Amino acid sequence: MLMTVLDGSIVTVAMPAIQADLGFSPVGLSWVVNAYLIAFGALLLLSGRLGDLLGRKRMFLAGTAVFTAASLLAGVATSPGLLIAARFLQGVGSAMASAVSLGILVTLFTAPRERAKAFAVFSFTGAAGASLGQVLGGLLTDALTWNWIFFINLPIGAAALLVALPALPADRGLGLRAGADVIGAVLVTSGLMTGIYAVVKIEQYGAGSAHTLGLGALALVLLAGFLVRQATAAQPLMPLRILRSRRVAGANLVQMLMVAALFSFQILVALYLQKVQGYGAAETGLAMLPAAAVIGAVSLGLSTRLITRFGERNVLLTGLVLLVGVLGLLTRVPVHASYAVDLLPVMLLAAGFGLALPALTALGMSGAREEDAGLASGLFNTTQQIGMAAGIAVLSTLAAARTESLTAAGRPAAEALTGGYHLAFAVGAGLLVAAFATAFTLLRTPRKAAGAERPRPDVTVAA
Repeated sequence: MLMTVLDGSIVTVAMPAIQADLGFSPVGLSWVVNAYLIAFGALLLLSGRLGDLLGRKRMFLAGTAVFTAASLLAGVATSPGLLIAARFLQGVGSAMASAVSLGILVTLFTAPRERAKAFAVFSFTGAAGASLGQVLGGLLTDALTWNWIFFINLPIGAAALLVALPALPADRGLGLRAGADVIGAVLVTSGLMTGIYAVVKIEQYGAGSAHTLGLGALALVLLAGFLVRQATAAQPLMPLRILRSRRVAGANLVQMLMVAALFSFQILVALYLQKVQGYGAAETGLAMLPAAAVIGAVSLGLSTRLITRFGERNVLLTGLVLLVGVLGLLTRVPVHASYAVDLLPVMLLAAGFGLALPALTALGMSGAREEDAGLASGLFNTTQQIGMAAGIAVLSTLAAARTESLTAAGRPAAEALTGGYHLAFAVGAGLLVAAFATAFTLLRTPRKAAGAERPRPDVTVAA
């Protein structure tokens, strides 16, 4: 988890150096990120189900090996085409490993408190990887070369493989006959790939363009065909019973809204620090380090106790309120900001991540049976990627359009950029309010049904 999240954030810092060294065009450079996102997002659901069928340990080890080998290929790349191909392979390996990670945790940790603690560590690792990536990206690129942002994955990948081989219990899986739906696999993979491609190209073509609308419609048709296929197939790839749980469906919807909103914190704050405040890459990572520290302190030291005492839903709602406050404060950051006065309070309020992420992860996996744990994990990771892609496309487009409008009106460059970021932060805050409303409504557990609504994996796994 650390390796895949670290890779996602570390690459963004090194993009200018990659462009200068390999001769990428501005449009071609975007494919260093897009190739990874498309492969990763499109293959998560399929990889999760294959983990259930072939064995989650086997899928995890294979994915980690593919990702590590692809990192070596990316590090030695000498042309744009080779680097893009390596990034696509990284996305494939990352999908294979990430899709089954939560499923492995569900089956390893069956007691509620143990599972809550495991989810807290898992969520913290993701948040820490994103922050650490920004710091390391700047340091490695400045001190060595951009190639080392990929080479750093080699020792991590090797260590993960060496630990996983003896530590993870062997699982034989259900066998391909339990869900060898080739038609369904083609429909869901092509549908997700088409949809993610349409979203990541919105900034280039526009949200209302024939390119975006046409590909979006095609993606919806393919995914609708997939759902019809799953409802009628004798051995469906994705048994639709997993979506009947209101907690699972609600948690995945909340995650899409929350992740889309939080793109504005993870990426746009970094851009604001660099383009408006004049921070360097390493300085930007260090400036955001307090956020990682409070997220770690809350997720590792507090969230498990709060979830055990007050329940996942209440902890999630509290975290969302804090995150609305984060983006609310960011809508007021000035052009000439004082870090201690204007930015440090924002970083400290990011403690909301440490509450929301573990609680949301527990809710998203709450309806998973042992035989469906990989599928539930893949679904949860897929909605995360859809939310991220949508957040990148929508919020960055809105920020750019607002900046252009202010520039045309004669505002100075720094003021125009800040105005664009303000709009994106405001829209992100609105998405978090929608996430709060969704969680409050859909994740409510009636008192009479509380016993029936409790997560079932504990009983199933023990059996």
